[in-house]
Amino acid sequence: MTHTFLSKRTSVGTRMDTKRDKEQDAEVDKITAGLLKSHSGEFDLESILFLKFRGLGIHDLGCIGECMSLERLDLSGNNIVNLAPLSPLRLLSVLNLSANRISNLEPLHSCENLQNLNLAGNIISSIENLLCLQSLRKLESIRLNDNTYNYSNPVCRNASYKAIVLEMFPNTKVLDGERVVGRGSDLYQLCKDIDDTIKAGQYKNGQLVEHHDCKPWVEDTYWEIKRSNNAIVEESYKQFNDVLHECRLLNNRATHVITHTERSMSLKKQPKQYAI
Repeated sequence: MTHTFLSKRTSVGTRMDTKRDKEQDAEVDKITAGLLKSHSGEFDLESILFLKFRGLGIHDLGCIGECMSLERLDLSGNNIVNLAPLSPLRLLSVLNLSANRISNLEPLHSCENLQNLNLAGNIISSIENLLCLQSLRKLESIRLNDNTYNYSNPVCRNASYKAIVLEMFPNTKVLDGERVVGRGSDLYQLCKDIDDTIKAGQYKNGQLVEHHDCKPWVEDTYWEIKRSNNAIVEESYKQFNDVLHECRLLNNRATHVITHTERSMSLKKQPKQYAI
């Protein structure tokens, strides 16, 4: 009977969990306090740090502005038009608004901590729509176009939009998923040039067509490993090697002691033999 009771209880619990999952995945029109609590597991809206409302058909952002501590927010794949409820979120650093129906970005200018912004797949029609974001000094990553999901914006039809965006936002490090400055940008550009060459049909029968006026992308010494001249770095390397050497010595000593102990214990276990 106990086994039957536990089985029924487990079955009921499973059905409740499944029902709860379906309720969370069901389409919703408006974000409510109950929805925020159920998705985050927090009782206090101001304690919520991360939210993911992807593909729920949301139209109205409701009371999401009450999540004052929110740092990361994913609202991709919805029907959002009005971003006004996001304006109080001053701690927000990562915001994904891809695949919505957004054209006005004005409410985001107060999100002063914003670093990563994904706007691909909306209806941003001109560069002027981005002017309100110029006050966001921490903004480093902007995405208006995403070839992976075939998301874009009307503004991306302008052949020079990337150059204009980079000029508008001088602190940008990543644009449309492409690293434009900083570590890795040179390698990225090199790979991109190779891809562009291939797409341009420079290969015939698997062989690259030779162009005598071509120049190498990088200098001959580009790939050489250069030793740092920084005295602090050099000293850190030295200290690390010293510690590593000491660890190896300790390991050898420990191995010797363990071996010696095991040998002594094995001798003690041997039965005593008496000569008659």
